[in-house]
Amino acid sequence: MLKGKTVLLGVSGGIAAYKIANLASMLVKKGAEVHVIMTENACNFITPTTFETLTGNKCVVDTFDRNFQFNVEHVALAKKADVFMVAPATANIMAKLCHGIADDMLSTTFLAARCHKIVAPAMNTAMYENPVTQDNMRTLEKYGIEVICPATGYLACGDTGAGKMPEPAELYSYIEKAVAREKDMLGKKVMISAGATREAMDPVRFITNHSSGKMGFSLAKECMLRGAEVTIVKANTTAEVPGFCSIVPVSSAADMFDAVTKLADEQDIIIKAAAVSDYTPVNVSDQKVKKKDGELSIPLKRTQDILKYLGEHKKEGQILCGFSMETENMIENSKAKLERKNADLIVANNLKVEGAGFGCDTNVVTLITRDEVRELELMSKDEVAGAVIDYILALKQI
Repeated sequence: MLKGKTVLLGVSGGIAAYKIANLASMLVKKGAEVHVIMTENACNFITPTTFETLTGNKCVVDTFDRNFQFNVEHVALAKKADVFMVAPATANIMAKLCHGIADDMLSTTFLAARCHKIVAPAMNTAMYENPVTQDNMRTLEKYGIEVICPATGYLACGDTGAGKMPEPAELYSYIEKAVAREKDMLGKKVMISAGATREAMDPVRFITNHSSGKMGFSLAKECMLRGAEVTIVKANTTAEVPGFCSIVPVSSAADMFDAVTKLADEQDIIIKAAAVSDYTPVNVSDQKVKKKDGELSIPLKRTQDILKYLGEHKKEGQILCGFSMETENMIENSKAKLERKNADLIVANNLKVEGAGFGCDTNVVTLITRDEVRELELMSKDEVAGAVIDYILALKQI
């Protein structure tokens, strides 16, 4: 995911400094080259040796350290970095960074760096809420530096409140968002439906399917990483919801129809990846679920066809992608669906093929347009998402 990327981590003197060892380890495992710069105060909480062991690179503390190759080290690291994150960022280091004070290796390198910069504040609640600190954070944002909102919780000082540094996994997600993909979807709006709708039979029971939401979420994350503004219309899911996306929660097919159609006109790309129930029980309020010969008898009616409606009301230049899950005649049925729903692309798979379908981390799909049928090999759902989005962007200029 981060192979070929150089990440610069700046660690200042807060108790949360120890957590950055986990972040450095995550980044290395994802293929990034990681360099760490520490303030002298940070060395009271974690040693440079820890970071050197994890990253395989010298951890720099002293601006005038002579034990390195002959170059201007703060400039060399600044030029090399694809992203620079300062975490934990104390009130003191943020005051320096927003006013251009460069009196140690971390602040000097930060001032010299032209890459994307991220700051993760971590401090006592009173310090965080101090108007001076708030002004300094706004100043950093004014200069184009991304400031992560701290978490609220129990702090090392014994207080409970804002100022807690987010966990390493969340910090990693900010770095991933910044540099994992080229921003070839910047300025585009994408709506993706994901998950399984539920149709109530009575106040207790419902009809649903096995969709976990993994494929839809992989598509949403791929678009987000490429810079798109992503809205997920989320039915019932078990997969981890991707960050940095707007979430519209729904339950039934009718809920999803209302949410999707309300937002459709604003979107450049719409991907219907949700597994929507084709039928919904009638007269649920009357609880007319009958038993006949030991079997449930449920009066049903068809739910609204979301993809067909979107195809009929598609605005000029908008791309509409649907999914087709089949057990037989996959190509023929999917081509018919493409025409019937006026979609630009159908992503088809056969639930009988090993590695495809609900719940698993892989998929085997075929991309179908009016001009082409392209079969993809077995891939992870994240890889499938990348291939689908590449294909969509190549369909036409949007």
